[in-house]
Parts: sequence; structure tokens; C-alpha cells
Amino acid sequence: MLLLTVVYDNDKENVIDRINKIKEYFKNKNIVIGISESIESNTHFVKIFCDEELNDKLNSMFTINIANILYEIVIDEFYKRDMEMFLYDTYFFLKYDEIKEIKESSLKVLKGKEATIDENSIYYMNKKNIIIDKIVECIHENKEININGFITFRMKELKEDLEQIIDKVVEKYMAEKEYTEFIKLLKYFVEIQDSKIEEINIIIKNDGKYSIQDREGNNIEEKLFSDLEELKYSDNTNIDDMIISVLITNSPEKIVIHCSENCKNLDLIDTIKKVFTDRVQLCDTCKVCKEIKHSLNKV
Repeated sequence: MLLLTVVYDNDKENVIDRINKIKEYFKNKNIVIGISESIESNTHFVKIFCDEELNDKLNSMFTINIANILYEIVIDEFYKRDMEMFLYDTYFFLKYDEIKEIKESSLKVLKGKEATIDENSIYYMNKKNIIIDKIVECIHENKEININGFITFRMKELKEDLEQIIDKVVEKYMAEKEYTEFIKLLKYFVEIQDSKIEEINIIIKNDGKYSIQDREGNNIEEKLFSDLEELKYSDNTNIDDMIISVLITNSPEKIVIHCSENCKNLDLIDTIKKVFTDRVQLCDTCKVCKEIKHSLNKV
């Protein structure tokens, strides 16, 4: 039975390679997929057959595989023709190097090759699934897909979703840029002032709560926080912000963070390490750390 006819021009000759991968995929499931290709002028006609009628699950798998081929083509076209113009028109305040960096990051996101998995990844995946669903719906409407026609008449509908993904990439880029500038500023404050205390120990208990001690093991939280009364009672201030403020204000020569794995906010540890660099030491083997770990084992 004929599953689908795919029509494309010479400039998209790698389409047949992608279809052959689908053929191999089904071969591994003991389903025989046949391909018949003919060429008229510069136009390729690929008919995809199966020697048996596919059940709903297998038919859905076939359609999604074809949809992923079309999705990759849509991404390539968008990257070549539209992405740069969209970035320059929407984010005109960004520099050339920034646009270039965002463009490459966006392509990785659109192709699912981004290394970092975070809350943004969920957004990207959801948007990609929306695009794939729209392509699947188009395939269901037709037994023949002309790729050039698909790009011409469906691209406008898909561009909105693609541009929303780019917006999210830019949002993340700007947040990271702002964070980098913030770290530079904090490092500057630390470098220009004298240390007011030799060593601060930040002990993170099993419940994520902090205990702050000096070199001799004396609790110094009340002393350190006494100068931050205004910050302490601010509605938008949490203990992590106060710890950063205390460290910046006192610029200790050494910061030892005990049982960092108990920290519920890994950004706090990351910020301290970036601002104070070689002044920071992570510890999980001292007497204090062993007592914390032992108390966990007893529970």
C-alpha cells in the first residue's frame, strides 16, 4: 500500500537519505518499507510503500518520523532566510557578536542539541511538539507532500512558534549576561576592600539550613547580620541574599562551605565560587561534616 509521496527539488537531495533511515527503522521492527524514486527535470518524486497495512501505532510512528524530516527542513530554511532578520528587527539594540552568538544558540535549541537541561528546555520541547503536531496534521490531510509547497504555504504559520522559541533563547541570554555583569561587580567590590574577617565557615545542615561560624567554631550569624537590619526585614530578601551581602561586606580571606550537597539553592554556591574564586574551599570530610552526615544516617 502507498503510505506517502514526497516531492522535492535537487537542493534537498538529502531527503532521500532521511527517508532511508525511516526504512531501516521499520526494518528493525520487521516491517518492510519500499521506496520508489523518479526524477522529472529537477524534481524528485519519492513514493513510500509498505507490504502490509500499518496499525494505528505504526502508522503514527511513520507519520511522526516524516514530520521530523519536515521539521528539520523548516528549521534549516528558517535559519537561512528568516532568523537573522528577525533578530535584527526585534533586538536591534544587540551588537553584531551578540546576534551571532544568539543565532548559533538558537539553532542548537531548535535542533535539540543544547547541552544544558533546565526549565527553558521544557518550554523548547513543548514548542517543538506543537510544531510537530501541526506538521503531522498537514501530513494527515494529504497523501502527497511537496516540500517546496509546504515551505511556501505553511512556513508563516510555523514561524510564530519558532520566533517564540528564539524570544526565549534571547531572554535566557540576557539573563545570563546580566548575571555575568553582576558577578563582575561583586568581584570588584571584594577586590578593592580589605578583609574584615579571616575565615567564615558556612555549614549547611541536612534540612538545607545554614550555620555561620568563625575559624574557632563560634556562631557569628547575629554579629554578621546585625548590620543588615534593613535588608533583613525586606519583603524580597531571603537568607541566601543576606549571606552574599555578608560575604561581600566582610570580604573574608577564606570561605569554607561544609556539606555543599545539602544546599537547596545551588546558585548560591556557584555565585560564591565565582565571586571569591580561590578563597573558597568546599569541605565534606572534617569533623563538622562527619557529624552532619552521621546525623542523617541515624534518621
